[in-house]
Amino acid sequence: MKRIIIIGATSGIGEEVARIYTQQGWRVGIAGRRAERLEDLQKTAPHQIEVQPMDVTTEKATEELQLLIEKLGGMDLFLLSSGIGYQNTSLTPAIELSTVHTNVQGFTRLVTAAYHYFQQQGGGHLAVISSIAGTKGLGVAPAYSASKRFQNTYIDSLAQLSRMNKTPITFTDIRPGFVATALLKEERYPLLMKPQEVAAAIVKGLSRKKRRIVIDGRYKILVFFWRMIPQWLWERLPIHNGLT
Repeated sequence: MKRIIIIGATSGIGEEVARIYTQQGWRVGIAGRRAERLEDLQKTAPHQIEVQPMDVTTEKATEELQLLIEKLGGMDLFLLSSGIGYQNTSLTPAIELSTVHTNVQGFTRLVTAAYHYFQQQGGGHLAVISSIAGTKGLGVAPAYSASKRFQNTYIDSLAQLSRMNKTPITFTDIRPGFVATALLKEERYPLLMKPQEVAAAIVKGLSRKKRRIVIDGRYKILVFFWRMIPQWLWERLPIHNGLT
Protein backbone atom coordinates (compact mmCIF):
# COMPACT_ATOMS: atom_id res chain seq x y z
CA MET A 1 0.00 0.00 0.00
CA LYS A 2 1.41 3.39 -0.99
CA ARG A 3 1.98 6.04 1.68
CA ILE A 4 1.59 9.81 1.52
CA ILE A 5 2.27 12.43 4.18
CA ILE A 6 0.46 15.74 3.88
CA ILE A 7 1.61 18.73 5.92
CA GLY A 8 -1.23 21.23 6.34
CA ALA A 9 -4.21 18.87 6.14
CA THR A 10 -6.51 20.50 8.71
CA SER A 11 -8.51 22.44 6.11
CA GLY A 12 -8.73 23.58 2.50
CA ILE A 13 -6.67 21.95 -0.24
CA GLY A 14 -4.60 19.73 2.05
CA GLU A 15 -7.67 18.23 3.69
CA GLU A 16 -9.34 17.55 0.34
CA VAL A 17 -6.20 15.91 -1.05
CA ALA A 18 -6.07 13.68 2.04
CA ARG A 19 -9.67 12.59 1.46
CA ILE A 20 -8.98 11.66 -2.16
CA TYR A 21 -5.90 9.59 -1.36
CA THR A 22 -7.80 7.84 1.44
CA GLN A 23 -10.57 6.96 -1.02
CA GLN A 24 -7.92 5.61 -3.40
CA GLY A 25 -6.71 3.21 -0.73
CA TRP A 26 -3.45 4.91 0.27
CA ARG A 27 -2.07 5.00 3.80
CA VAL A 28 -2.28 8.70 4.67
CA GLY A 29 -0.32 10.63 7.29
CA ILE A 30 -1.68 14.08 8.08
CA ALA A 31 -0.15 16.92 10.08
CA GLY A 32 -1.19 20.41 11.09
CA ARG A 33 -1.58 22.73 14.03
CA ARG A 34 -5.19 21.87 14.91
CA ALA A 35 -5.17 18.43 16.50
CA GLU A 36 -8.95 18.22 16.71
CA ARG A 37 -9.32 18.70 12.95
CA LEU A 38 -6.76 16.00 12.30
CA GLU A 39 -8.59 13.62 14.61
CA ASP A 40 -11.93 14.37 12.92
CA LEU A 41 -10.44 13.42 9.56
CA GLN A 42 -8.82 10.32 11.02
CA LYS A 43 -12.22 9.11 12.24
CA THR A 44 -13.38 8.82 8.62
CA ALA A 45 -10.81 6.06 7.99
CA PRO A 46 -9.07 5.11 11.26
CA HIS A 47 -7.22 2.15 9.75
CA GLN A 48 -5.73 4.24 6.93
CA ILE A 49 -5.00 7.62 8.47
CA GLU A 50 -2.29 8.51 10.99
CA VAL A 51 -2.09 11.95 12.58
CA GLN A 52 0.61 14.17 14.06
CA PRO A 53 0.03 17.69 15.42
CA MET A 54 2.70 19.98 13.99
CA ASP A 55 3.64 23.64 13.68
CA VAL A 56 6.09 24.04 10.80
CA THR A 57 7.56 27.19 12.38
CA THR A 58 9.01 25.27 15.33
CA GLU A 59 12.32 23.43 15.31
CA LYS A 60 10.69 20.23 16.58
CA ALA A 61 8.63 19.99 13.36
CA THR A 62 11.32 17.80 11.76
CA GLU A 63 11.16 15.38 14.69
CA GLU A 64 7.37 15.34 14.42
CA LEU A 65 7.64 14.55 10.71
CA GLN A 66 9.86 11.58 11.55
CA LEU A 67 7.33 10.40 14.14
CA LEU A 68 4.58 10.53 11.54
CA ILE A 69 6.70 8.61 9.04
CA GLU A 70 7.24 5.91 11.65
CA LYS A 71 3.51 5.74 12.45
CA LEU A 72 2.77 5.35 8.74
CA GLY A 73 5.47 2.76 8.23
CA GLY A 74 7.36 4.86 5.68
CA MET A 75 6.75 7.57 3.09
CA ASP A 76 6.52 7.38 -0.69
CA LEU A 77 5.01 10.80 -1.40
CA PHE A 78 5.46 14.00 0.61
CA LEU A 79 3.13 16.96 0.06
CA LEU A 80 3.62 20.32 1.77
CA SER A 81 0.33 22.21 1.79
CA SER A 82 1.12 24.51 4.69
CA GLY A 83 1.43 28.27 4.25
CA ILE A 84 -0.04 31.67 5.03
CA GLY A 85 -0.71 34.79 2.99
CA TYR A 86 -2.02 38.29 3.62
CA GLN A 87 -2.60 41.48 1.74
CA ASN A 88 -0.40 44.04 3.47
CA THR A 89 -0.47 47.38 1.66
CA SER A 90 0.42 49.13 4.92
CA LEU A 91 3.58 46.99 5.00
CA THR A 92 3.12 46.08 8.67
CA PRO A 93 6.41 44.43 9.68
CA ALA A 94 4.80 41.78 11.89
CA ILE A 95 2.70 40.49 8.99
CA GLU A 96 5.65 40.39 6.62
CA LEU A 97 7.88 38.60 9.12
CA SER A 98 5.17 36.10 10.07
CA THR A 99 4.71 35.23 6.39
CA VAL A 100 8.44 34.70 5.93
CA HIS A 101 8.63 32.64 9.11
CA THR A 102 6.04 30.17 7.80
CA ASN A 103 6.52 30.25 4.02
CA VAL A 104 10.31 30.39 3.99
CA GLN A 105 11.68 29.04 7.27
CA GLY A 106 8.93 26.50 7.90
CA PHE A 107 8.93 25.48 4.24
CA THR A 108 12.69 24.97 4.20
CA ARG A 109 12.65 23.03 7.45
CA LEU A 110 10.12 20.45 6.24
CA VAL A 111 11.26 20.21 2.61
CA THR A 112 14.88 19.57 3.57
CA ALA A 113 13.75 16.92 6.07
CA ALA A 114 11.71 15.19 3.36
CA TYR A 115 14.63 15.45 0.92
CA HIS A 116 17.03 13.82 3.37
CA TYR A 117 14.53 11.04 4.06
CA PHE A 118 14.13 10.25 0.37
CA GLN A 119 17.86 10.50 -0.15
CA GLN A 120 18.47 7.86 2.53
CA GLN A 121 15.60 5.74 1.21
CA GLY A 122 16.92 5.87 -2.33
CA GLY A 123 14.01 7.73 -3.91
CA GLY A 124 10.56 9.22 -3.45
CA HIS A 125 8.23 11.96 -4.62
CA LEU A 126 8.49 15.42 -3.06
CA ALA A 127 5.70 17.90 -3.85
CA VAL A 128 4.84 21.37 -2.59
CA ILE A 129 1.92 23.72 -3.09
CA SER A 130 3.33 27.13 -3.91
CA SER A 131 1.36 29.67 -5.99
CA ILE A 132 1.27 31.54 -9.27
CA ALA A 133 1.99 34.58 -7.08
CA GLY A 134 5.65 33.66 -7.35
CA THR A 135 5.55 34.66 -11.02
CA LYS A 136 5.60 38.39 -10.32
CA GLY A 137 5.95 40.59 -7.24
CA LEU A 138 2.47 41.71 -6.12
CA GLY A 139 2.49 45.10 -4.42
CA VAL A 140 -0.47 44.21 -2.19
CA ALA A 141 1.36 41.17 -0.77
CA PRO A 142 5.15 41.65 -0.88
CA ALA A 143 6.26 38.95 1.57
CA TYR A 144 3.74 36.46 0.21
CA SER A 145 4.85 36.97 -3.40
CA ALA A 146 8.53 36.82 -2.49
CA SER A 147 8.10 33.72 -0.33
CA LYS A 148 6.34 31.90 -3.18
CA ARG A 149 9.15 32.85 -5.57
CA PHE A 150 11.56 31.46 -2.99
CA GLN A 151 9.63 28.18 -2.93
CA ASN A 152 9.61 27.92 -6.73
CA THR A 153 13.36 28.48 -6.90
CA TYR A 154 14.11 26.20 -3.97
CA ILE A 155 12.37 23.24 -5.59
CA ASP A 156 14.18 23.95 -8.87
CA SER A 157 17.45 23.90 -6.95
CA LEU A 158 16.66 20.64 -5.15
CA ALA A 159 15.70 19.00 -8.43
CA GLN A 160 19.12 19.88 -9.81
CA LEU A 161 20.83 18.80 -6.59
CA SER A 162 19.16 15.39 -6.65
CA ARG A 163 20.42 14.83 -10.19
CA MET A 164 23.91 15.89 -9.17
CA ASN A 165 23.75 13.36 -6.33
CA LYS A 166 22.15 10.73 -8.60
CA THR A 167 19.22 10.39 -6.19
CA PRO A 168 15.97 9.40 -7.96
CA ILE A 169 13.65 11.91 -6.29
CA THR A 170 10.68 13.23 -8.27
CA PHE A 171 9.76 16.88 -7.64
CA THR A 172 6.43 18.60 -8.26
CA ASP A 173 5.79 22.33 -7.82
CA ILE A 174 2.01 22.91 -7.64
CA ARG A 175 0.93 26.47 -8.45
CA PRO A 176 -2.77 27.21 -7.93
CA GLY A 177 -4.48 30.49 -8.69
CA PHE A 178 -7.39 31.87 -6.63
CA VAL A 179 -8.80 29.19 -4.32
CA ALA A 180 -11.80 29.65 -2.02
CA THR A 181 -10.07 28.91 1.28
CA ALA A 182 -10.07 30.64 4.66
CA LEU A 183 -7.30 32.95 3.37
CA LEU A 184 -9.67 34.55 0.88
CA LYS A 185 -13.04 36.22 1.07
CA GLU A 186 -14.98 34.80 -1.81
CA GLU A 187 -16.78 37.96 -2.85
CA ARG A 188 -13.55 39.90 -3.41
CA TYR A 189 -11.74 37.63 -5.83
CA PRO A 190 -12.42 36.67 -9.45
CA LEU A 191 -11.99 33.21 -10.98
CA LEU A 192 -12.27 31.44 -7.63
CA MET A 193 -11.86 27.67 -7.65
CA LYS A 194 -13.20 25.26 -5.06
CA PRO A 195 -10.67 23.35 -2.93
CA GLN A 196 -12.25 20.07 -4.06
CA GLU A 197 -11.58 20.72 -7.75
CA VAL A 198 -8.07 21.95 -7.05
CA ALA A 199 -7.36 18.84 -4.96
CA ALA A 200 -8.60 16.59 -7.77
CA ALA A 201 -6.28 18.34 -10.24
CA ILE A 202 -3.37 17.98 -7.82
CA VAL A 203 -3.89 14.25 -7.34
CA LYS A 204 -4.17 13.76 -11.10
CA GLY A 205 -0.96 15.71 -11.72
CA LEU A 206 0.91 13.88 -8.98
CA SER A 207 -0.13 10.51 -10.40
CA ARG A 208 1.55 11.56 -13.65
CA LYS A 209 4.57 12.82 -11.68
CA LYS A 210 4.43 16.16 -13.43
CA ARG A 211 7.30 18.52 -12.62
CA ARG A 212 5.04 21.59 -12.47
CA ILE A 213 1.27 21.90 -12.13
CA VAL A 214 -0.51 25.22 -12.76
CA ILE A 215 -4.19 25.11 -11.77
CA ASP A 216 -6.25 25.68 -13.77
CA GLY A 217 -6.17 26.42 -17.55
CA ARG A 218 -7.30 30.00 -17.03
CA TYR A 219 -4.35 30.63 -14.78
CA LYS A 220 -1.93 29.04 -17.23
CA ILE A 221 -3.03 31.72 -19.71
CA LEU A 222 -2.77 34.42 -17.04
CA VAL A 223 0.75 33.38 -16.07
CA PHE A 224 1.77 33.24 -19.73
CA PHE A 225 0.79 36.88 -20.23
CA TRP A 226 2.19 37.95 -16.85
CA ARG A 227 5.61 36.73 -17.92
CA MET A 228 5.43 38.82 -21.08
CA ILE A 229 4.82 42.11 -19.24
CA PRO A 230 8.01 44.23 -19.02
CA GLN A 231 9.08 45.05 -15.48
CA TRP A 232 8.73 48.80 -15.98
CA LEU A 233 5.10 48.31 -17.00
CA TRP A 234 4.35 45.76 -14.28
CA GLU A 235 5.44 48.21 -11.60
CA ARG A 236 2.85 50.68 -12.87
CA LEU A 237 -0.10 48.27 -12.88
CA PRO A 238 -2.69 48.83 -10.10
CA ILE A 239 -3.13 45.21 -8.99
CA HIS A 240 -5.22 45.17 -5.82
CA ASN A 241 -5.77 41.49 -5.00
CA GLY A 242 -3.35 38.88 -3.68
CA LEU A 243 -3.37 35.20 -4.64
CA THR A 244 -3.56 31.95 -2.73
